[in-house]
Amino acid sequence: MKEFLEKLPKLAAQSSKETKKFFAKLKKKPPKHLDYLMQDLHEQVFEEVDCLSCANCCKTTGPLFTAADIDRISKHLKLKPQLFIAQYLRIDEDQDYVLQSVPCSFLGADNYCSIYEVRPKACAEFPHTNRKKFHQISPLTEKNVAICPAAYKVVEAMKKEIKL
Repeated sequence: MKEFLEKLPKLAAQSSKETKKFFAKLKKKPPKHLDYLMQDLHEQVFEEVDCLSCANCCKTTGPLFTAADIDRISKHLKLKPQLFIAQYLRIDEDQDYVLQSVPCSFLGADNYCSIYEVRPKACAEFPHTNRKKFHQISPLTEKNVAICPAAYKVVEAMKKEIKL
């Protein structure tokens, strides 16, 4: 996994133009079966990709924290929400709560998340490759292929499966 992670940004950059073109066409005319296909590809890829051997998402990017996430995690950590925010979060340029820094404060040296049971919704859904109406989140997916080996593999498989 380590070798693939080192190559991933270069692989993503090399296929960037092709991927952008593919998603532009996909957005205009998504196949009727897209959500089913995405679910299948997601499941196939995650049979071979182990997030615990990677954790690149936790090491390089931070999720958005919703009010529900903040309440749930604060309660779990036995902190008042305002103290949790002050200790771990900041407001970004889009006025969203995000981590103050990466790697994530809750990521252990073993790549385990210390708040896994109550992690933010964005973390639980990452890399969003099995999301309904997948074609609507193509800009997010384009970014994720450079971060997540699973997202990269799903998108490459999509390009082979869907002829646009």
